Amino acid sequence: MTQQAFEQSVTLMDAANSEDPNTVTDEAGKEWPKELLYSHRMADMIERYKPEADHVNQLAVRGQHIQRWKSPRDAYPMDRKGYHQWRTKLYTFHADTTADLMAKAGFDEESLERVRKAVGKKAIKKNEDTQLLEDVASLVFIEHYMLAFAEKHPEYDEEKWIDIIRKTWKKMSSDAHDFALSGDLKLPEPLIPLIEKSVA
Repeated sequence: MTQQAFEQSVTLMDAANSEDPNTVTDEAGKEWPKELLYSHRMADMIERYKPEADHVNQLAVRGQHIQRWKSPRDAYPMDRKGYHQWRTKLYTFHADTTADLMAKAGFDEESLERVRKAVGKKAIKKNEDTQLLEDVASLVFIEHYMLAFAEKHPEYDEEKWIDIIRKTWKKMSSDAHDFALSGDLKLPEPLIPLIEKSVA
């Protein structure tokens, strides 16, 4: 039952993310709906980082950005307060959407509650499911998105970058730190000296 429910949940989540009107191109030149590619990168990362992770954890990481385009940033005031309102609503939206699709696939209430807590970012550092999702998201950011983020912000100086990298590092567990520096993570080459300096 669990394997079948897991596979059905993956199918439902992929279908939901395939509706993303925003498209991006991956390293191989293939075009994807933006959040579908992100969810696949998250699924790939948890398999590499924690291959023993259970179905709930595997689905939680796929749900991290599910249908994100339905809650645009510009629907909230463009200040710090507006940003925090948006993030809080976003976490709840992603958590509920993921749990609803898993419920359709037949998962029990205990599993749904776990996924709501993890995707809803509840009790980071205390809840193992939430921390695992945070680790995977940070590793995916470093491997796939950090360089593009750097290119978008040429105005950031070294001090600003060290601050960003350290904030990302702080969210991660010691296991994720070890994985990031083990050679199993593809670090963005132009940023390696900065990453090493930040975490030294």
